[in-house]
Amino acid sequence: MKHINILMVDDHPIIIEGYQNVLMATKQEDQTLHIDTANNCDEAVSMINRASKKYPYHVCFFDISLPPSQDGKYASGEDLALLAKKLMPRAKIVILTMFNETFRIHNIIKEIDPQGFLIKSDLTSMELADGFQQILKSPPYYSSTVNNYLKQTISSDIYVDDINRKILHLLSQGIKTRSLNEYIDISTSAIEKRKKHLKVLFSVEDGKDETLLKAAKDKGYL
Repeated sequence: MKHINILMVDDHPIIIEGYQNVLMATKQEDQTLHIDTANNCDEAVSMINRASKKYPYHVCFFDISLPPSQDGKYASGEDLALLAKKLMPRAKIVILTMFNETFRIHNIIKEIDPQGFLIKSDLTSMELADGFQQILKSPPYYSSTVNNYLKQTISSDIYVDDINRKILHLLSQGIKTRSLNEYIDISTSAIEKRKKHLKVLFSVEDGKDETLLKAAKDKGYL
């Protein structure tokens, strides 16, 4: 009997319930599933830390858009995925998201390299069931939208790394640029350079932070 420890993180409990029901109904006869669930970053961080010490998760499902942690260290499912990879390197990471924007998809694949990547609008019960079994046996499993985007070539390699995402998140919380180095361990001049780069990346012509944040939100980074 294969005992499979699973973590599912989504801020909509009814969605998690749906995922659980599908996996439990379609698991193979020799599989026993133990599923933990979390609805925000704080709960998920606690569960990942606890599991990594004794019974690591075999599969972790992360929604991208989540309420951030109280300390601001974890602002999305991407941050949780990176933590899980660090503490449980053998865990299979599955990203689930509503975002189907090209740059965002490439960014997640480049930064996280997940074993599963599912766009929620593509998702059927059958696809989740098939995808889960493939992720266990021979990953990766990407849903159709992700595969289609991967076939498209992107002329410039647009990449928003972990620090840039934190800058965007903190700015969106109303933190001033001059105070950002209290939260991120780089100099104010380095932060200014990154902001300039982000404004070029997102074609912000008026140079305003508000325009940058709107563009980042439109592309699914916030």
